[in-house]
Amino acid sequence: VAKDLALNLMALQDHGVRLVSEGRTQYFSLHKKMGHLVTAERIDREQLCRLVEKCVLRCEVIVEGEM
Repeated sequence: VAKDLALNLMALQDHGVRLVSEGRTQYFSLHKKMGHLVTAERIDREQLCRLVEKCVLRCEVIVEGEM
């Protein structure tokens, strides 16, 4: 995420960075020391997308402050 947003790791830690997922469950989190997007918990494709061939989980990255 840090690389994709062209942020250095210090800027990533200094700004309020949040990940927002659809629904109540947050499937992803941000590893602030490395700037990587990681899974926050186990993701069960069969449970989430049982009847759908293409399973997509969307999340938004919100960076507060100056970029």
